[in-house]
Amino acid sequence: MRTLSLAILLLYPFWTGREANFEPAGPLLHGIDVSHYQQRINWDEVNDRHVLDFAFVKATEGHDYTDSLFCRNWDALSRLGIRRGAYHFFRSYGCGWDQAQHFLKTVEMKAGDLPPVLDFETSDGMPREIMVEEARIWLQVVEATLHVKPIIYTNQHFYEKYLAGVFDNYPFWIARYSNERPVLSTGKDWHFWQYSNEGCLDGIPSKTDLNVFAGPPALLDALCWAPKDTVLVSIEATAAP
Repeated sequence: MRTLSLAILLLYPFWTGREANFEPAGPLLHGIDVSHYQQRINWDEVNDRHVLDFAFVKATEGHDYTDSLFCRNWDALSRLGIRRGAYHFFRSYGCGWDQAQHFLKTVEMKAGDLPPVLDFETSDGMPREIMVEEARIWLQVVEATLHVKPIIYTNQHFYEKYLAGVFDNYPFWIARYSNERPVLSTGKDWHFWQYSNEGCLDGIPSKTDLNVFAGPPALLDALCWAPKDTVLVSIEATAAP
């Protein structure tokens, strides 16, 4: 696997061959995703040395596990003004409702945060129809509570085997460790692409995942969450004579 650093990608385009046809509107938006596996991150150093347009952090897993560094990472991103998103690692053998409640009780969101992410990448040996239904419950509960569509993270192989055509009304974040962008058999567009897990950034002790967003800053901002009352006030203010 080719090792790619965020610093290099900020200076040089990395699509080649057939990927030259991928032309986002404006400069690429770069981000990372982390969990306790990256150990204690010096976010001030990361922010000083690199340009991050967004960062996702692991919050929860299953019905009762909370990432040990979630609060530290979540608070640091807020303090530094980096667009942040929280993700839940879905266990297919678990109850979708319980897992959604665990995530909602753990993550305190504020206006401008990216939507919650359902990390759905393992079957845990469960039949497809059961795990898909429990994931659907998680998505519906979180969406009904926060009034925003969650993002679904998965890898390209898992998408094609289990998810193709199932959740096409949700934004997708696709993992494919390659210079070649993901192309889904359903023709569905992806919003985020995790193209490497070999990123080396100052301030992060371990290698980390690297991502790009398929659109301009305005589109990324449009995905972000706002409390329901805030949205209503904004609409009313806009409509007022």
